[in-house]
Amino acid sequence: MIGRLLHRAFRANETAVHELNYLFWECTTRCNLHCRHCGSDCFAASRDVDMPLEDFLRAFDTIPAQERAQPFTVVLTGGEPLLRPDIGEVGRALRSRGVGWGMVSNGWFYDAAMHRKLMAAGMGTLTISLDGLEASHDWMRGRAGSYSRALEGIRLAAAEPRLNFDVVTCVNRRNFREVEVLYDRLQVLGVPQWRIFTIIPIGRAADDPEMHLTDAEFVSLMDFIAAKRELPGPARPMKVTFSCEGYLGPYENKVRDVPYFCHAGINIASVLIDGRICACPNIDRDAFCQGNIYTDDFWQVWQERFGPFRDRSWTRRGPCAHCKVWRDCLGNGMHNWHGSCEQVLNCHYGKIINAR
Repeated sequence: MIGRLLHRAFRANETAVHELNYLFWECTTRCNLHCRHCGSDCFAASRDVDMPLEDFLRAFDTIPAQERAQPFTVVLTGGEPLLRPDIGEVGRALRSRGVGWGMVSNGWFYDAAMHRKLMAAGMGTLTISLDGLEASHDWMRGRAGSYSRALEGIRLAAAEPRLNFDVVTCVNRRNFREVEVLYDRLQVLGVPQWRIFTIIPIGRAADDPEMHLTDAEFVSLMDFIAAKRELPGPARPMKVTFSCEGYLGPYENKVRDVPYFCHAGINIASVLIDGRICACPNIDRDAFCQGNIYTDDFWQVWQERFGPFRDRSWTRRGPCAHCKVWRDCLGNGMHNWHGSCEQVLNCHYGKIINAR
């Protein structure tokens, strides 16, 4: 109980200070794949034009240099960021401002030449998605050959000592029984960290039953992660973690390094493809947009708005209204509130309780 009280105090202080140190830039909504679980519903021929680099930099430059957190990281997301022909220029412009940068990629274009180009531009962090073994991954990504291309990117990134690299996997009903083999495969490749997440019912995944684990499968996945994290040092060179999706009750200290804390709007912001200012890109942009870089000063928006993120009392509704763990959960991750926001879409704690 003392640990929980200390974490609540830490979270309250972080919220009051709200130091921005992680900024997503949805630099394109073009994508070469057609993933079954895409929350952004991206296509190769997007209706959105890539945001010009100078527009993003103009917004970023409203952050006073003396007030910028250290370290500070800009993460390029999309769509597929490697579809931007100016990706090297983007990286160099960010590095010239003294900030780190990285990206989230599907790995299709991540070959040796691209690796050299990005490292020369100062890329420091990279996440590549791998969603199961070959058949499952290609099914998930909607394009044959996606697995082999992603695997090649993973090999290159895992061998790069200058890169803070991890692999992320969306576990669903189709690849659920492949996680043990996938663990062994990634470990052989030298991947330093494997981050696992599950699906919330938004975007293309909203009405796809194959995307969503049963409660029993979800708990089994937690047991898998916990078991891998308990292996002794030499047998556990690859760190396995569960994502920041939501509060996990008895699994909190077993599947994560630190207790659950949704940092959206507290330490994390995003600039979306149309200029809207929000938090994580997967959060409902219509319900929780806080401004727009084309009409507002980005830094002023960060300092003065984001009320729904910093005071979560509004989430005490629906099944959260009388929940005994609400003070630790605060209504789960903000990306679990979509549409009317009448109630949370996913309750991870509830899944664990229901499966017992």
